[in-house]
This record gives sequence, C-alpha cells and structure tokens, in this order.
Amino acid sequence: MKIYLASDHAGFELKEKLKEAFKDHEIIDLGTNSVDSVDYPDYAKAACQSVLKDTDSRAILICGSGVGMSIAANRFKGIQAALVMNTEIAALSRKHNNSNVLALAARFINTNEAIEIVKTWLQTDFEGARHQNRLNKIDS
Repeated sequence: MKIYLASDHAGFELKEKLKEAFKDHEIIDLGTNSVDSVDYPDYAKAACQSVLKDTDSRAILICGSGVGMSIAANRFKGIQAALVMNTEIAALSRKHNNSNVLALAARFINTNEAIEIVKTWLQTDFEGARHQNRLNKIDS
C-alpha cells in the first residue's frame, strides 16, 4: 500500500522520523522539507488529491495540533480523515470509519506513540456492514 506523507513546519521532524520508521513501506513524501513556516492546507490538499486518485493508498498528515490538517482533509469528498491521539482511536477510526487519512498532532504525541498509532492504523481493517451505511449517509 502506498502511503502519502505530508506535514507543515510543526510536523516536519515527526514526518522525518515516521519516514525512517516505516521505510519498508512505499512512502511518498509530499513535503514540507524543513521547519520553515508553510501553510498546512497546501500539503493536506496534495495528499488528499493523491489518495483520491490512488484509492488503494492512504495518507498521513502531521501538523502541530493535527486539527488544521484534519479539517482541511475532510473538505474532500471521499476522504475520511481522523485526528488520532492513541492506538485505540486509530483502530476504531479504521474499523468504524474506514479512515483513509490519519492526522497526527506533532506537539502532543511523541515519536514512539506516533509509530504505534501508525502501525495500528495500517494493520486494522474496516468492518463494513452497518458502518458503511453510516459513511454512505455522510457522502449523500
């Protein structure tokens, strides 16, 4: 599975650590490439458009709080972005919401927590059934 990875300046260092931790996956780094200030919506847009074109892929977006990235991502029909702070929420975001975009808060979780969240999120499948009916209501 292809994983699009993007961050703003606040998430840059965590993005780089996740790239290293998941180097056995197909990671496409969409930037940013430094801690210089940038606008997070530009990076959310690039990642979401990539996921919408490549429906077997997912994206991980990182900013300081995760909120801006998750709001920007959820503006795209077909994107289910989840702001996740622990592994339990990561699993539920996949099982119940079929999240295809993971938003992380670089200022509120450490690298080890982020790695465990990503592992859980990547390994958890969508349960479908009644949950799909709910997603259909969102998209209608």
